[in-house]
Amino acid sequence: MQRKPPPSLYSHSVFINCPFDDEYRPIFWAVVFTVSACGYVPRCTLEHDDASQVRIEKIYRLIEDSALSIHDVSRTELDSENHLPRFNMPLELGVFLGSKRFGGKPHQAKRCLVLDRERYRFQKFISDIAGQDIKAHENKPRAAIRAVRDWLRRGVTGALLPGGSHLCSAYESFTEELPGLCAPTKLAAAELTFTDFRDLVGSWLASNK
Repeated sequence: MQRKPPPSLYSHSVFINCPFDDEYRPIFWAVVFTVSACGYVPRCTLEHDDASQVRIEKIYRLIEDSALSIHDVSRTELDSENHLPRFNMPLELGVFLGSKRFGGKPHQAKRCLVLDRERYRFQKFISDIAGQDIKAHENKPRAAIRAVRDWLRRGVTGALLPGGSHLCSAYESFTEELPGLCAPTKLAAAELTFTDFRDLVGSWLASNK
């Protein structure tokens, strides 16, 4: 029997499939901030810390529970040590597209955004996704913010959303204030978990409507 997530949470959950390394983190944090600022709930595998659950099962569950998703395939390249490509992000994109196609009526309206560092780079390694909404962030947080905001406004929500310039300025203000936001709870900005960061974003947004 197919499990049904709560309708309100499902429709506002955005599964984020992207790299989690330090180099990519400024873009990751910018995407999380933008999703939250637009009234949605950012989700990713980092929100679960259960060693008994296989990673792919976490991915299945999050995709099942999310009407929306953002997939960054910019790290599909040769690893410097093993000289092999990393396919985790394209794999998770494939799972999401499969759930939309074969997941039954509750999942047919799923929508996703695909990000890459260059607009047409994906055609060299995953040309089957041609026709998806591919946007380039050029490894710049501001470009990622605009891409996510415009995707949510154009095809997902009927509500007005803050403009890209405003969200970029808000994100810069938030990052400047982040060390001070961390201080009361003895957190270090460089050591924030995904859940820590998401909660701080939510608190800051509530205080800066």
